[in-house]
Amino acid sequence: MAIATSSSHTVQINGLACRFLQWGEADSPPVLLLHGLRSYARTWEPIAQALSGSHLLIAPDFRGRGESAWDPRRDYRTDIYVSDIENLVALLGLNRFAIVGHSMGGTVAYTYAAKHPDQVTALVIEDIGPGSSTDTSGAARILSEMADTPPRFGSLEQVRAYWRGIRPDITGEALASRIENTVRPARDGGYEWRLDMAGIAEARRSGDPAGAVDLWSCVDALRCPTLVIRGARSDFLPAGTCEQMARRQPLVRWAQVSEAGHYVHDDDPAAFIDLVRRFLPAELP
Repeated sequence: MAIATSSSHTVQINGLACRFLQWGEADSPPVLLLHGLRSYARTWEPIAQALSGSHLLIAPDFRGRGESAWDPRRDYRTDIYVSDIENLVALLGLNRFAIVGHSMGGTVAYTYAAKHPDQVTALVIEDIGPGSSTDTSGAARILSEMADTPPRFGSLEQVRAYWRGIRPDITGEALASRIENTVRPARDGGYEWRLDMAGIAEARRSGDPAGAVDLWSCVDALRCPTLVIRGARSDFLPAGTCEQMARRQPLVRWAQVSEAGHYVHDDDPAAFIDLVRRFLPAELP
């Protein structure tokens, strides 16, 4: 099977440069791929490769990550991210599309779909739900990890050890992607973050980055089929929350991947791809 290559594009969104990647044919059903708090657009590469024969995949680097600009005001909150996606959607002329969102990107996806039910045809949420970023042991773990994040590294081996230390079950392919896309050579030697890690940590310490967003209200407001994918080893999305969402909102169903934690698409990409491929419609409804 031929490998689909991505194209890279940079546009101005809300006064900042926003880079997005694109795979697939322009006339295929579009899917937005929204990454998590400490991630980047290219984390979706294996998923985009697998779906590029049937869908148009669009993955932005959120502000402060990847090749998108850092926000000098450190304005890293859900409402700002939603505004960025609204502007990107308008710029690309998208009318109807699906969204796949992981963790922070899942919060953006819930919020966007609730706000724009006429646009979103299907929703896939990876390992986040109401209360995940405030009331779980995973939320406390992430705050602790970010507080202990080194500002720079002396070598790529130190980068490798850092990510392996907080992600012990990460696959080799996902680890290589994370090393390549989260650091860059520093001018004075060693490696520095390609993510605005200090700004993101500051925003996270100040409280729930979702701010005034009520995810239960967003779940109630959904008007499209929604699949929530949970990692069975996740400390961030309790199974009980998935059950409650499905009881409360008939459009929600959920699935669990046994050999995965919070990063399902990294820990077991084959299972994640299978679930997403079977769920997303091959044609726009």
